[in-house]
Amino acid sequence: MAHTLRFPGFFDLQVNGFAGVDFNAPGVSEAAIAHVSSALRATGVTRFLPTLITSAPAHFAACAAPWRDTRQAAVAGLHLEGPYINPEDGPRGAHPAAFVVPPSVDDFERRQDAAGGRIRLVTLAPEMPGALALIEHLVNRNVAVAIGHSAADGAILRAAVAAGARLTTHLGNATPRHVPRWDNVIWQQLARDELLASLIVDGHHLDPDTVKVIVRAKTPARTVLVTDAMAAAGQSPGAFTLGEIAVRLTEDGRALDQATGRLAGSALTMDRAVSLLTRFAGVELGDAVASASWHPARLLGEAPRGTVEASWDPAPSQLQVLGVSDESDVPPHGSS
Repeated sequence: MAHTLRFPGFFDLQVNGFAGVDFNAPGVSEAAIAHVSSALRATGVTRFLPTLITSAPAHFAACAAPWRDTRQAAVAGLHLEGPYINPEDGPRGAHPAAFVVPPSVDDFERRQDAAGGRIRLVTLAPEMPGALALIEHLVNRNVAVAIGHSAADGAILRAAVAAGARLTTHLGNATPRHVPRWDNVIWQQLARDELLASLIVDGHHLDPDTVKVIVRAKTPARTVLVTDAMAAAGQSPGAFTLGEIAVRLTEDGRALDQATGRLAGSALTMDRAVSLLTRFAGVELGDAVASASWHPARLLGEAPRGTVEASWDPAPSQLQVLGVSDESDVPPHGSS
């Protein structure tokens, strides 16, 4: 039987677009940002990082400009996912190979200047030349560092953690198709207690048993839910874009690169991710909520904002957001 509960607002660290708006296309208006913020709020998200993927510097600057000056309080900064990633097929994922560049402090600072200092999270591949120096620089600049789109071995991953990396971006995705039996990028990140693991729990990026194994290894306390949503999220099946990538949203909810058939972002919403995490991994609702609120917020030195009122039916693991208030009066890991 469904019952009503209250919990902290969700914080999504990885949103490429939403409700028909592509953040990786230049010229997003303030009205569009307000529309997206409202649409995300309806799913329980009160803070989010617009995520800009691998692109040329001029394109990045044009995409970052609207977020630099936005008045929307839900926008917590920017997530720079790439261009400092592994260029090989597999770990590169759907990112365009033409714009992948080696990690560089100078390149980052130019992008940070273009973004008005709003980049708060960077996803990079630590095995690329210059990556460890960039990680140290980012940490000194109070920018969080995530490992992703990588084929790093254990030694490199340990060095990245020592340099200050504290998150894995969408663990289990954007990895080589074939990996060494033991010393591989997945096992080695599972073993690093210093790393939180972000997961896209939509039933497409990871199968349910894989989600269960990852959460058991990392524990719910080190699990972060992200949507990796793109413009198709909250929309009917059809054609969309993720920057320069043509994407098709299928009837079963997959966002596919039309050229390659690979996943290119998702149509996931955070309320559904919370529901599916309880179903796939068997975690308590309070732990799933914390993975979508407290854990990502704390990575950036924040606390969740706002309070969500929702209906929860444990039998089908179904969460439905009823409303969101701006008051933050719910303690960690619980509901009332």
